[in-house]
Amino acid sequence: MKCLNNRAETHLRGQVECELDAVGRGAWVNQGYCGSPPPLPRAVSTIYNPQPLFQGSMDSMYKLDSPGLFDHPPVEQTPAEKSQEKKQRGCCSFIKGLWGTTLMENTSNNRELFVRTTLRELLVYVVFLVDICLLTYGMTSSSTYYYTKAMTDLFVNTASESGVRFQSIGTMADFWAYTQGPLLDGLYWTKWYNNQSLERGEQSFIYYENMLLGVPRMRQIKIKNNSCKVHKDFQDEITGCFDVYNKKKEEDLSFGLINGTAYVLLLFLPPKMRCTVNTVTLIFHLCSWTYHTEKQVKGSSHWGLLTTYSGAGYIQDLNRTKDDSATILQELIDNLWLDQGTRVTFIDFSTYNANINMFCVIRLVVEFPATGGAIPSYQIRTVKLLRYITYWDFFILGCEVVFCLFILYYVVEEILELRIHRFSYFKSIWNILDIVVILLAVVAIAFNVFRTVKVDKLLGKLLEQPDIYADFEFLAFWQTQYNNMNAVNLFFAWIKVFKYISFNKTMTQLSSTLGRCAKDILGFAIMFFIVFFAYAQLGYLLFGTEVESFSTFVKCIFTQFRIILGDFDYDAIDRANRVLGPIYFVTYVFFVFFVLLNMFLAIINDTYSEVKEELSSQKDELQITDIIKQSYMKTFMKLKLKKEKISDVQKALHSGSGEIEFKDFRETLKEMGHADHEISAAFSQFDHDGNQILDKDEQQRMKMELEEKRDALSAELNKLGKNYEKDLLEKPAKNSNEQRHTGQIFVNREQFLKLSRQVLHLESSMTGITQRIDLIVEKLGLYERNKHVSVGRNIQRL
Repeated sequence: MKCLNNRAETHLRGQVECELDAVGRGAWVNQGYCGSPPPLPRAVSTIYNPQPLFQGSMDSMYKLDSPGLFDHPPVEQTPAEKSQEKKQRGCCSFIKGLWGTTLMENTSNNRELFVRTTLRELLVYVVFLVDICLLTYGMTSSSTYYYTKAMTDLFVNTASESGVRFQSIGTMADFWAYTQGPLLDGLYWTKWYNNQSLERGEQSFIYYENMLLGVPRMRQIKIKNNSCKVHKDFQDEITGCFDVYNKKKEEDLSFGLINGTAYVLLLFLPPKMRCTVNTVTLIFHLCSWTYHTEKQVKGSSHWGLLTTYSGAGYIQDLNRTKDDSATILQELIDNLWLDQGTRVTFIDFSTYNANINMFCVIRLVVEFPATGGAIPSYQIRTVKLLRYITYWDFFILGCEVVFCLFILYYVVEEILELRIHRFSYFKSIWNILDIVVILLAVVAIAFNVFRTVKVDKLLGKLLEQPDIYADFEFLAFWQTQYNNMNAVNLFFAWIKVFKYISFNKTMTQLSSTLGRCAKDILGFAIMFFIVFFAYAQLGYLLFGTEVESFSTFVKCIFTQFRIILGDFDYDAIDRANRVLGPIYFVTYVFFVFFVLLNMFLAIINDTYSEVKEELSSQKDELQITDIIKQSYMKTFMKLKLKKEKISDVQKALHSGSGEIEFKDFRETLKEMGHADHEISAAFSQFDHDGNQILDKDEQQRMKMELEEKRDALSAELNKLGKNYEKDLLEKPAKNSNEQRHTGQIFVNREQFLKLSRQVLHLESSMTGITQRIDLIVEKLGLYERNKHVSVGRNIQRL
């Protein structure tokens, strides 16, 4: 009977501890979480040796405890169980452990597992995000801007003796004045500012630091004559007609000065030398210019201000010296290299600065529209094509290797998730974003390898033939696109962070608001853009001939967006049309800005208010902070109970006089609710002679050790209590709002501790009362049986 009572008491105390754990995990820390906590990994005693749910920063706290004191022995597994456990571990367990995500785990009924898995994903992704940031910013430099600015100031903003700048070119004469002045002066730097030689031969070093690679190249594209039709009334006065640029109408016939004396002299030259460029004498240069296809010059199309031009045309390379290049330019002027059919001219050259390991690829473009005049534009790309020179470059190389490993890791992860969820995988926008990030990363890796091989090949050819044109335009273009792709990929990578913090209801307000009002916004957007595009067409037709911002329909669209933001030129509109201009402006601002745009904002604002109200009335789901608080408060409770039970042992020691027998010690602690195995372990630890009696010395050692443990626990409890009270004081309004919405009333920490102690003592008392009732019932049963036996005997006697 006594053994059964001890087992019942132990089972009851285990139930009390589990109930406290559930309360600490649910109702106290996170009132809205109703899930039951997972079972502990092993049985633990709450007297001296509480085991925390989490280790790490609090490990030092538990070093105060004696190892193994009052611990239950671990449950031994049978050989069959061990074999079964090994079978369960394998490839699937490894994959699940390494690539375990919320989409692979069954977290529908376990919010805590969902949060823990999401936290693990977030930590891995943060490392990946840091790595991609290092890669992206490691390929850029603040020197890039200053390099670009220096080249812009030299070739774009420098004026000639006649005051012509590149940006001020308006005619063909201005173009030739620029090429013979600022262009030649900027390209060829062979002397110091005091006219002393740089002692680098014919090699030009712009600004004394930037080496000119190869020779510059000029290229033009012409349109065929009679590519358009002249009205019959003007056919007698106008003999030629050159249409706007169209690739199908490009001129492909050779042209040049092949008449008169030059033609006669040209006939006496060998065929192979008739079109040879000799920069010493003019006569050997007077040959025709031949059309080259885009494939022959390995060119690419160019998106100009007026239209997109092909990579073909007539080319003319300059020389490595300023004098020879000036002679070539003069020949081009004398032989009318530019004429009515010319629609665009390109000037291409590249420089390299070894100080910052940067290439600067420059393209100066002058478009000659069919209307006459000239429209200049320029493109300067400063890129880093040579890699792995400095120690920082090799560090970036290491980051690239880590990046490749991360991409491989995420590719396997997405394949596993796709295999599990199949087509439903694509229903989530976050999964689609994962695929976009991975695809962009794979393209970036492939281009990085291609760029390295291509640059080495191009530089090797340039070193062998320094007098040829160094065509870095192709590499510079794709390097720029590569940088743009990395920038977009980094943007998506940062946006993807919301995937891992979306379990928080505060973080879901934006997505919930946009998702709920999407249909309303879509329906209203149709009406908005009908009005918007109607005003865009009206503005284009009214002001397109005079106002630059309305010169094309696309510019009208962006101009109207700028008007919404307050950026507009009302005077230009008023000058273009003094009657319809003000009417257009006033009505557009009223209907689009004051009415339609504010209706957009009203729809979003009303939906946001509804979403926020619903979220505030819902119970809080388990969050990362809740997991930390739960472990924190579970540890707090166990330390508190441990301190109280140490006090009980101290009371048992003080209640005795002289020597204390185990029987008296046990009875005292049994009345306070302690288990038999805990009492025996505590007594035997200090009963060194094993006589089941604690003498004065043994009692003194026990008191000293208990006092030390009590002081240490008090300090830890005070520290934990202050931190938790500070956390509680930070959110008093939130707790009151939750009480009003849920109708629940929660007690503070001190009240909860008091109630938990009362419950424990009540359960302990109930255990003793239950034992006494069992004894009474047993005695009553014996009394009844004895009474029946005596009555039967009396009847037999009668």
